[in-house]
Amino acid sequence: MIRHIVFFSVRRKEDVEAVRSGLLALGSIPHSKHFEVTLNTKVDLFSNAIDVVVYAEFEDEAALAAYKAHPIYADTTNKVKPLRELRYSADVVAAA
Repeated sequence: MIRHIVFFSVRRKEDVEAVRSGLLALGSIPHSKHFEVTLNTKVDLFSNAIDVVVYAEFEDEAALAAYKAHPIYADTTNKVKPLRELRYSADVVAAA
């Protein structure tokens, strides 16, 4: 299983909800086993730069690739990218 985790910081605080709701569209792509978009609780002692987190689980690399190739993914990227400052992504293989 692959865990796909993406962290976003938003340029303007008033756009945080627009980014979160825009990213929710990714959940309609059929290739993930689990999908969620959440706001960062910002309780870390060292850094609270991240505003929104996408967490998804995929059966394998092929499912993740199909997710990223889906038209909704490109459409969502086009809508959210102008509103975000930073985007960090990690795809990790989960231990069995």
